[in-house]
Amino acid sequence: MTEQLELYDVTIIGGGPAGMYTAFYSGMRDLKTKLIEAKPELGGRMLIYPEKMIWDVGGMTPILCEKLIGQLEQQARTFDPTIVLGQQITGLSRQEDGTFILTAATGEKHHTRTIILAIGYGILTMQKLEIEGADRYEVTNLHYTVQELEVFRGKRVLISGGGNSAVDWANELEPIAEKVTIVHRRDQFGGHEKNVSIMRESSVDIRTPYAVTQLHSNGENIEQVTITHMETEETERIEVDAVIVNHGLKCDYGPLVEWGLEMKDELAVVNGKLETNIPGIFAAGDFINYDSKVRLIAGAFTDGALALNSAKLYIDPEAPKVAYVSSHNIRFKEKNKQLGLDDDNYRNV
Repeated sequence: MTEQLELYDVTIIGGGPAGMYTAFYSGMRDLKTKLIEAKPELGGRMLIYPEKMIWDVGGMTPILCEKLIGQLEQQARTFDPTIVLGQQITGLSRQEDGTFILTAATGEKHHTRTIILAIGYGILTMQKLEIEGADRYEVTNLHYTVQELEVFRGKRVLISGGGNSAVDWANELEPIAEKVTIVHRRDQFGGHEKNVSIMRESSVDIRTPYAVTQLHSNGENIEQVTITHMETEETERIEVDAVIVNHGLKCDYGPLVEWGLEMKDELAVVNGKLETNIPGIFAAGDFINYDSKVRLIAGAFTDGALALNSAKLYIDPEAPKVAYVSSHNIRFKEKNKQLGLDDDNYRNV
């Protein structure tokens, strides 16, 4: 079996920001790399909000999420890793020589020395609005994500939710919508503090603690929404042109939870080297938790580098603990020449 499969040093499962950056960093460490993504495209959770502005990636000015995905993919392909799309990994078996065979739901098999799990929250599905008959409006004006901001220009928009995305969408839509109302069950919002402050200081109509309890339509489109106070049970009708629901995401790791990984609160337990309890398997990104975990895209990059360094040392205990920085890394010398940047150019900058 294993003789018929090409052996990789590192196989990264998951094509979000953690997985893509890990693929790049693996190339810096001169490892034979494969990245496997269950969806037909790279991007992971970022694919949910392509028009969202990303502000918190170090050294990068505000950038549209879809553009950041493109740049991450371009970077991930720097050292020509093998990238496999549309395969959900379901099976794991360790061979007598200590390597692993990964099996996809499609039946495809992959042979690897080490594994880095960068699967985020697994296969994500939106938490739906729990009102009978709400699904009929998903083809008209009930939305679970914002793909194009322009769709909401000049409209009365009601957002149900209080997390990061709900707050971000309220701030993004406030300048272009006729009116934005945000409804949340609690007085406190779960978004980043600065973004919540911006929302509170804007014209966004904040209704807390309220919940959406009824939808009123003309048969095709929602025209009014009833909201109910969580404490007094008083109700109010609000005129709307569009409703956006952001009640969080359901995560599904599939058969991976049967591999024997130590989990806590639906997240993988890792140590400071991002090692799981299974030798040779490491993890990065939203899938893991540890004391100093930073849940930002920038944090996912650090996770990826740490996990990859541990994988490198697992394969070769005598290897350097970290990669040389790009300005000194020999793997970039030829690529710099291709860009017209040789050593003399650098000295003259």
